[in-house]
Amino acid sequence: MMGRVTISHNLGEDSTNVSNIFIDEYMQDANDAQIKIYLFLLRMMSANLPTSVSALADKFNHTEKDVIRALKYWEKKELISLEYDVSGNLTGIHMEDIVAPQNLGRRKSDTVLRTVSSHRESSFEDHKEELPEVVAPSKPKYSAAQLRAFKQTEGANIAFLAEQYFGRPLASTEMLTLYYIHDELKFSDDLLDYLMQYCVDNHKTDFRYVEKVALSWSQEGIKTPKQARAEIYKHDPEVISIMKALGMDNSPTEKEGNFISSWRGELGFSMDIIAEACDRTVMATQKNRLKYCDSILRSWHEKKVETREDIARLDADFTADLKKKRSMASVSSINSKLRSDESYIRQSGNQNRFNQFQQNTYNFAELEEKLLDN
Repeated sequence: MMGRVTISHNLGEDSTNVSNIFIDEYMQDANDAQIKIYLFLLRMMSANLPTSVSALADKFNHTEKDVIRALKYWEKKELISLEYDVSGNLTGIHMEDIVAPQNLGRRKSDTVLRTVSSHRESSFEDHKEELPEVVAPSKPKYSAAQLRAFKQTEGANIAFLAEQYFGRPLASTEMLTLYYIHDELKFSDDLLDYLMQYCVDNHKTDFRYVEKVALSWSQEGIKTPKQARAEIYKHDPEVISIMKALGMDNSPTEKEGNFISSWRGELGFSMDIIAEACDRTVMATQKNRLKYCDSILRSWHEKKVETREDIARLDADFTADLKKKRSMASVSSINSKLRSDESYIRQSGNQNRFNQFQQNTYNFAELEEKLLDN
């Protein structure tokens, strides 16, 4: 039997301090995601680096909902405080001074950690509501015969699509995940197809992530790809920030989300270029702003715009062209006025009043003699 083990260290300056109170009192009740998120926040604070909900989700292969739930868990435990702007965008996290649970009354605030460098980078709605944990239905233990039957029937097409999307043959555990989603969560083939597309498009190829998204959609009552798209847009920080930039405070509909998604996907514009189009739209109109902004971006796309410098060049060309047209219009107007005057002067015959005035010449010497004679 082994005796006590002495732990030593050889740590340099590139390390992060974790409170013993956190380890002793708080870590035991937290789940894997919550612990990872908190430790990473400590790491970012010690290095004075910014982060965001989307960055945390990418870092640990979680959904953004998982990250938000973890943040709210630690806020509830009073280890952090979340800070929002008036639009509901996360703008900062206060890392609270950790004290033992019985001494919570003497807590004091610690340094503020800014976690969102731009309102366009990460925003989400309903921050005042406590997001529920996704509770997975108990997983049945499928037999090899059941899995084999699934592969040979309705699962054959699903497996083929999955291998095309993920670019590799599926492991048996991955096939079991698809079977579980199809059989237990009752996803249709179309919805399961869209689920895999969504995960691959977001560079999430771990089937644990696929299952988490499926559970989240199942909890939301999503049954069709259309409903899934609408749900995705509601939590897409870029879609939400673009809508806010256009002065639209409602949750995006599928149609609105499709519009905005096409600017990023089909047209390939960066958020910086889209933001410029939004600014111009807001200054120009209060109605049909999505369509107006869409027309601006499609016009820029046709003219091969990629940077703000390209936009400045187009603006300069437009201004020069406008001045030229105005100059030509002014000359045309003057010529038209002259022609009008000439037509007045040169009427047929000698009945023109102007001609009469010009032709009425008088001999003032003769008039003077007549006056003297009288």
